[in-house]
Amino acid sequence: MSGRARGRAGRGGRGAPADLGPARKPGAEETKPEQSSGRSRGRAPGPKAVAPQAATAVPAVRPQATATAAAAAAPTKPKAAMPLEEGMSRMSVRDRPTSREKSGPRGAEGGPRGPREGKSGRSMRDLQIVQPHTKPAHVASKKGTSGAPVKIMSNFFRLLTRPDWAIYQYNVQFEPEVPFIRKRRELLHNLADRLGPTRVFDGMQLFMPLRLEERVSDFQSQSRFDETPHTVKITLTNELPPSSPTCIQMFNIIFRKVMRQLGMKQVGRHYFSVNEDDRAQVPAHKYKSSRYFSRIAPATCFPSRLEVWPGYSTSILQYEENVLLCADVQHKVVRCDTVLDVLYDLGTKAKERRLDFHELAMKELIGTSVLTRYNNKTYRIDDINWDMTPKSKFKRSQDEEVTFLEYYSKQYNLKIEDVNQPMLISRMKRAPKRGQFGIEYAALVPQLCFMTGLTTNMREDFRVMKDLATHTRIEPKQRSHTLHSFMQLMKKNPEALKNLEQWGLSFASDLLEFGGRQLPTEKINVRSRSSTYRPDNPDWTNDIRSNHLISTKDLSSWLLLFTRRDQDKGQGFLQTLRRVGPSMGVRIMEPKVIELQDNKTETYLRAIKDNLDKSIVMVACILTSNTKQTYDAIKRFCCVDAPVPSQVVVARTLSKPKMIMSVCTKICIQLNCKMGGEVWALDIPLDNMMVVGIDTYHDSVNKGQSVGGFVASMNRTCTKYHSRTTFQHSGQELMDQLGTCMTASLRKYAEVNGKLPARIFVYRDGVGDGQLESIVNYELQQFLAAFKQIEDGYKYPKATIFSYSSICLFSPKFSFIVVKKGINTRLFLRSGPGMMNPLPGTVVDDHVTRSEWYDFFLVSQSVRQGTVSPTHYNVVHDSSDLKPDHIQRLTYKLTHLYYNWPGTIRVPAPCQYAHKLAFLVGQSVHKAPDLSLADRLYFL
Repeated sequence: MSGRARGRAGRGGRGAPADLGPARKPGAEETKPEQSSGRSRGRAPGPKAVAPQAATAVPAVRPQATATAAAAAAPTKPKAAMPLEEGMSRMSVRDRPTSREKSGPRGAEGGPRGPREGKSGRSMRDLQIVQPHTKPAHVASKKGTSGAPVKIMSNFFRLLTRPDWAIYQYNVQFEPEVPFIRKRRELLHNLADRLGPTRVFDGMQLFMPLRLEERVSDFQSQSRFDETPHTVKITLTNELPPSSPTCIQMFNIIFRKVMRQLGMKQVGRHYFSVNEDDRAQVPAHKYKSSRYFSRIAPATCFPSRLEVWPGYSTSILQYEENVLLCADVQHKVVRCDTVLDVLYDLGTKAKERRLDFHELAMKELIGTSVLTRYNNKTYRIDDINWDMTPKSKFKRSQDEEVTFLEYYSKQYNLKIEDVNQPMLISRMKRAPKRGQFGIEYAALVPQLCFMTGLTTNMREDFRVMKDLATHTRIEPKQRSHTLHSFMQLMKKNPEALKNLEQWGLSFASDLLEFGGRQLPTEKINVRSRSSTYRPDNPDWTNDIRSNHLISTKDLSSWLLLFTRRDQDKGQGFLQTLRRVGPSMGVRIMEPKVIELQDNKTETYLRAIKDNLDKSIVMVACILTSNTKQTYDAIKRFCCVDAPVPSQVVVARTLSKPKMIMSVCTKICIQLNCKMGGEVWALDIPLDNMMVVGIDTYHDSVNKGQSVGGFVASMNRTCTKYHSRTTFQHSGQELMDQLGTCMTASLRKYAEVNGKLPARIFVYRDGVGDGQLESIVNYELQQFLAAFKQIEDGYKYPKATIFSYSSICLFSPKFSFIVVKKGINTRLFLRSGPGMMNPLPGTVVDDHVTRSEWYDFFLVSQSVRQGTVSPTHYNVVHDSSDLKPDHIQRLTYKLTHLYYNWPGTIRVPAPCQYAHKLAFLVGQSVHKAPDLSLADRLYFL
């Protein structure tokens, strides 16, 4: 429906600046290729564990050669620079004991390593993810009972161990003391004949499947670098069962090694096959530049060929009854053009049009992510140093200084052709260690950096997406077959099988199968009738089109702006709108038509400002082209400077005669919502209830600032809302001003209904499991505090046994539910011998849920292509006195109430409204909208 943010898929993208685009279900998309746009919300920018061979920040690299001929003025340089070398650790200068300890390579594999023989590869501390226990104490069972039972299969495999299986944890001490972890590992490795080949050692803790005869064992070992004998004291400290959190970390470390033994390479978080035979080649397409350059030179096109790398995401965790391996198919889209190719194209076009090449390159590249294939790592481009070239030198160690040309030639046997190309800068996101000076960054050679992910214009190109869909949209049957083949491949690989057998581990061959439930369909209520829908197709478009909406607002006095070029489209739009409006109960009056001489942003703003008065209830603009600058300016003016609901439509949307009726019907619904009307409703049997939706979006202009959308329902049917926005710093997801927003919404609810809500349900979207503890300890507490701050609010007379009234503090029945969409869980419905997507309303609350949480999975949207993605709901606080059935049914009902789509969506409607609000402010407005608009859905 909305061209600015087509459902949840539009998050973070540089979408088309229009209120109306092709009808598309929010959140209904199936698994997409992994993208690294650098601008998408929730992405962890920059390299995660990448550093140079010189294991510290080195002094600022001073170029030893002349800068590129085109360089005018170099950007501000960070204080320290590093070349890119895979698998190297970072430490402060004070931590570096010897040159060997500084520069010795750790291995030829990129990324964190799993356990090697006698080595841990990655520290156990690096994998510790402590999840809070949020299941309310009063919840004895989280299983629901309503709905029809269905057979479900999921992308999980059981981890199998023998009944008495355990991992033994030992503490290791050295006498005399050994300060270097590499030497510690060597000394322990020399004891392989006594300890066995299977172990993980992180420098202090030793984990083995073997129990030593004595609780405390002393061994003698000697390093090959000196003749000093060392006593290695190994003390048994713990015997860990499979469900132990430490064992869970061990399982993931072991499985990472299995993935490498299968020939997979880690790129980002997942493992992919980098063999040329496995890569899928997508035909070359020409695409327009997606950023600043495309706006000033719209005719510019760059040819690009895409590759799709197949891979897997894996995770081993303890679930309700078993330790399970969750495995899902992943795809990474890699463009075959390098950053240097993009720079050459930009330089050519800039010369033709007499534009500033440096400015164009900075606008086009900064913030994007690139892939270096020599180590299969991704990096975010934060800057371009025009004075630094591959001929520049850096200090590889305290005594060695080399050029980038020499480094890549010796280390990777790579030849850099253009020795005058500028260097890309990728800053490390981790905070410097104590004693560390300067800001670390990695210097990248454009020729060796490949563009990754899809640009917005690629996503909007039907041909590109159609070609990609043939490789990335996997049907349930094909997905389950691929996962089964993956498990068989692992069991047929001698090296991987031996690794698992040494630890006494194995996996089930078949996908996990269990029971789920299918919730009943809901009744859709309009003004004069109720209707339902087919379970396999939740769509009630026809019922809305031919019946009066629940409540309507007349489009009495409004402005319609279009250019002289789009006069025919403007008149056709007005005539069609007046035809479809009466059938839905919306009266469309004659607007004040303003014909513009050109499509400049200033022309639109001047016309709106000159004709706007207090009687105007709507401003509708038809844009000649899909121009973000014009769209943003109109929205900013109509949301902040002169608050009035606005509707922006791209002329191309109105150019198809066969689609004009459908388009105008959807626009009419949007206009009614933006003026305060209601479209349809459901039967919700809870009185005096408020539902709150929360989401965040990172501001696209004000870097380091995030926008929070807060939307609260104002009536029983959850069809009217009050909205607020908040702003927070450093790209954080956690919102600071929730208490203020909640207090304002409670006061507004009391003003509308004459009383405060007795029940409040908060659906918090936009955070991952890693922030769950902060959500519980920070955001949740703001709500609880807000209930106590309502003056003369939650204080009611309470009758006592002595028949008199006393005043007591009363808190509402309150539930806080975390909504998570970025999950790898997939659900398949048994259909005879085959599999299909579960129908909307499918609930799973056992087997693949977590025992320490009050959680469930819900499939609420209908997906016709690919595999459906369920939504995970985690009730972290609950005093509602409702059964699990009631919370699940309420959540499903709320997915029916998003007015931009006449069907069910992936998340509850308040969450989607909060996302739309945060997206509009973060992408276009960049300021808090005027509060006079807060009681209308002006952000649709």
